[in-house]
Amino acid sequence: MPDFFNPGPGANTTDPGGHKANHDVNAQKYHTEGVPGFWRQISDLFIALAVIAFFIFVIIWIF
Repeated sequence: MPDFFNPGPGANTTDPGGHKANHDVNAQKYHTEGVPGFWRQISDLFIALAVIAFFIFVIIWIF
């Protein structure tokens, strides 16, 4: 059993090329979606905020 000052063997490291591969995939997605993807994210954010505000309003109205 490892103690506090000696945690034991290190955990497996992640793929060093994984970060770049993820970045490349996201960059390709942004290039294909463009501005409509940005507006879709903004509208999703507003919908989420509206739902949260609604639940807060209902909770305040009940109490």
